[in-house]
Amino acid sequence: MTERQYQKIRNRVLLEMLAVSFLPFCLILAVGHYYFSNSLEKEVKSKLAMAVEHHGGAIRTFLTERRRDLRFVAESYPLEELTGAGRLEMIFERLNQAGAGFVDLGVIDRDGAHRVYVGPYRLADKIYKDETWFKETMARREYVSDVFMGFRRVPHFIIAVVEQEGDRPWILRATVDGNLFDRTVGNVKIGQTGEAYIVDAKGRFQTRPRSGPGLMAADPEASVYLSPHPGIRTFAARGPGGEAYLYATTWLEAGRWLLVVRQTQREAFRGLRTASGLTVAIGLTAVLAILATAFFATQRTIRRMQTLEAEKSQLSQQLILAERLAVIGEMSAGFAHEINNPLQIVKQERDMISETVDLVESRGGPPDPEDLAHVKDCLRQIGLQVERCAEITHGLLKFVRKRNDEAGPVDVNAFIEEVMGLVRGRATSKGIAVYEDLWPDLPRVRVDPTQLQQVILNLVNNALDAVVEKYGSQGGLISVRTRKDCSWVIVSVSDNGSGIADENLERIFSAFFTTKPVGKGTGLGLSVCKGIVEKMGGTIDVSSGSEQGSTFTVKLPLPAPETPDRE
Repeated sequence: MTERQYQKIRNRVLLEMLAVSFLPFCLILAVGHYYFSNSLEKEVKSKLAMAVEHHGGAIRTFLTERRRDLRFVAESYPLEELTGAGRLEMIFERLNQAGAGFVDLGVIDRDGAHRVYVGPYRLADKIYKDETWFKETMARREYVSDVFMGFRRVPHFIIAVVEQEGDRPWILRATVDGNLFDRTVGNVKIGQTGEAYIVDAKGRFQTRPRSGPGLMAADPEASVYLSPHPGIRTFAARGPGGEAYLYATTWLEAGRWLLVVRQTQREAFRGLRTASGLTVAIGLTAVLAILATAFFATQRTIRRMQTLEAEKSQLSQQLILAERLAVIGEMSAGFAHEINNPLQIVKQERDMISETVDLVESRGGPPDPEDLAHVKDCLRQIGLQVERCAEITHGLLKFVRKRNDEAGPVDVNAFIEEVMGLVRGRATSKGIAVYEDLWPDLPRVRVDPTQLQQVILNLVNNALDAVVEKYGSQGGLISVRTRKDCSWVIVSVSDNGSGIADENLERIFSAFFTTKPVGKGTGLGLSVCKGIVEKMGGTIDVSSGSEQGSTFTVKLPLPAPETPDRE
């Protein structure tokens, strides 16, 4: 396996590990952050809602107590007594001593004229019959006004109650201390930016906000929160000024006043930002840890794969060598026969030379030219037979020797001739006819020549065993053919032997499977051949039937044509 292939595997494994670990982690982190954010937002809004509820109750209590104070006075004292000298001043002082927080107090008849007035302003001679608050009070019997200027030209609001004596209605009116009311409304402790204030139905301030203009000024952000709603409403909005706030609002005084409590989102969600920062930091740390773990685990896996690949390659080479030696063992009888014939001729020629030498010695004198010619002929014949033996042993050594051949262009026909030269002696000794049908001008293939030689030799040896098993020493036939088919070079080895049973065809290329008798064959030959051929990019198949012989077909790919460089 090439380094590029390992790199592809490394990248794929790394991506899969990251997908398996990183995506669920991010999903858990995102879901956790989502629910935490929602929980924190609900908590912040809940605090604002509680503040509105608390302050709304306090304001309602404040106004109710003031109305009750005035109603108690109006019902406890008749009009004539209240308008008597010093009586209203005494009541005013007692109310303020009890914490009523009134600025002034006055009794006004049904014509809108002050009957008596206690306070810092010059209002005793003022007529109120045309004032809005007077009309509303006479109609409602109790009234809390919006902040208005009035005759005193100072923003204020009043509480008034109507008391009836016979057919004479009259009004007891008090002006509430604005500072006391502001403190009651604005006493909100929600961070540094939290504030509470009251606006009327038109968005005008009824109390002084911490961050806004003064009383009676229109709030430019009133459109954000000024809408009818029951109970308490909490929401987030961004005003015209660009600052984002969290709001909580509730209506007071039958929908005439709106209590607003708000806080900037920057401060309200400061905890969320801190948590988000921690989440991001933890997430980045975890991501880096996941990346590092995935990277080192992938590297360790790839190194292990490379080690296993090297061990597998080494084992494969050892198996190939072992099978090669096993083939040599099977061919030993043929080699012995082939070497024995030249040796017998050498022995005969040696004997003839010995006889000639003895004859010359017995005659005495110099040898005859005829004797010398005979000796030379014997020596030439000995030389030919020695060369034949050397050729046989060289072919054997060439096959057995372990070489690190690299793939290169190979003439398949020439290789088949070479292999057949190795087995021809064995075939002849067994009475087997060998037939070769080689395609002329067969294109070269790019393969490892040593391994190709082993494949062909193994197939031919198996064919020899098959025909010997069936025919003994007479009647066997082996044929080796080559041809070209499109982009393939095809080599087929056929025999007329006993064939392969149908139940064994599927296992014929399995390691350690053999149909030969026990003690003959390793069961690795065809398995090794299949591995070699597939490594070359080819295929090996078999067609056979019981008692019908077998044909093994090897297909080797032709090299792709080289494309010329474009200038």
